Amino acid sequence: MSAIDDRFRELAAQSETAFMPFITAGDPDLSFTGELLKTLSAAGSHLVELGFPYSDPIADGPVIQESYSRALNGNVTVNGIFEMVSAVSPQLRMPIVAMVSYAIILRFGPEKFIEQASSAGISGAIVPDLPADESTEFGACCRQRDFSWVQLITPTTPDDRAIRIANQATGFIYYVSIAGITGERTVLPDGLAQRLRWLKQHTKTPICVGFGISQPNQLALLKPHADGLIVGSAIVKRIASAANPDRRQNVLDEIHDFVRAMIRAMGPSLA
Repeated sequence: MSAIDDRFRELAAQSETAFMPFITAGDPDLSFTGELLKTLSAAGSHLVELGFPYSDPIADGPVIQESYSRALNGNVTVNGIFEMVSAVSPQLRMPIVAMVSYAIILRFGPEKFIEQASSAGISGAIVPDLPADESTEFGACCRQRDFSWVQLITPTTPDDRAIRIANQATGFIYYVSIAGITGERTVLPDGLAQRLRWLKQHTKTPICVGFGISQPNQLALLKPHADGLIVGSAIVKRIASAANPDRRQNVLDEIHDFVRAMIRAMGPSLA
């Protein structure tokens, strides 16, 4: 069992829903990312999704694409990300989940990537460009290391395939709320709650919802139907001004307050 499994068991026992921010490693540099991880943990985040910058991201909207570009322009490396995570993970109260292209994993080799990620303090990975039907080697490596392999289900995934993916996923299922790219939205799709209820009938694996979530009222509406809620672009856009060293502490404070407000919207557990 990974740290992600442990976290969802704890939350279920307390009837709580996970709040999971997404950030990009190395935006604008790895030193800031380390401070931001500590800030997100202190603000009460239950898990964090850490994006590994990639030049050809899958399904990411302009806000996250630009954050990847900023990180890559700063020459961030995978080994550099592992070193940063290794330095800060002992200070965190939340598991880290990597969002990483399989092209990056292949360059390392699946076994080596998972070994280094685990050693650094990363508990699992979301691999958006690895189809479940082509994942035998990666899945085996994950099982050997108790490393969660989070898989995605979208609104266009056929029912029979969604059930197969749900039964294969570990850690949690990432349910993509919309058929499109990431980004803030004021309105979420009709039928989302119904689809989540249907999926819950077919799996005991926790279900987390992402894409488009940016406002406290959305969290409150989705909480009864999901085990976790993922917020990305609304946080990443606040990081852009951290390229100015004079703005960094202000950005950290702003994100801390934003996360606290979002968690409060999910229920009374945060004082």
